[in-house]
Amino acid sequence: MKLAEALVLRADCQRRIAQLKQRLDRVVKVQEGEQPVENPTELFVELDRTMEELASWIKKINKTNSHTVFADGKSLADVLVERDSMMQKRKILDELLETASIRQERYSRSEVKFLTVIEVPTLQKQMDELAKNYRELDFRIQEKNWTIDLIEDAPK
Repeated sequence: MKLAEALVLRADCQRRIAQLKQRLDRVVKVQEGEQPVENPTELFVELDRTMEELASWIKKINKTNSHTVFADGKSLADVLVERDSMMQKRKILDELLETASIRQERYSRSEVKFLTVIEVPTLQKQMDELAKNYRELDFRIQEKNWTIDLIEDAPK
């Protein structure tokens, strides 16, 4: 099995867990004299089984990521951290640009005037470059995921 396939199955488990939580939310409380439309006990059993399956996928994926050399001697796990850091910084810059670009209307001279203290075009250029680097790295990661065999013997 390829790493990319395992990532799809992990995402499927995460979706099923979210759905099971929604189903449990709907059946844990009913009006007096009514019966729930689904058996909560059975849903809890399915939730536990799905969470165990998710944990197994995560262990296998993490082991594979840490044992796979990506580029420049870095592990895939290290490259994923770099990608996530890029995304976080890009999000921060995007929010700062949004805040700096808000135009405030003043209706009289007595209202407080706000000034932008950052260079918006410079920050925008930096954010665009970061977004480009993120996309390129993410593409390389996705491409690699389809060539890597999943390490099946996850640690206990």
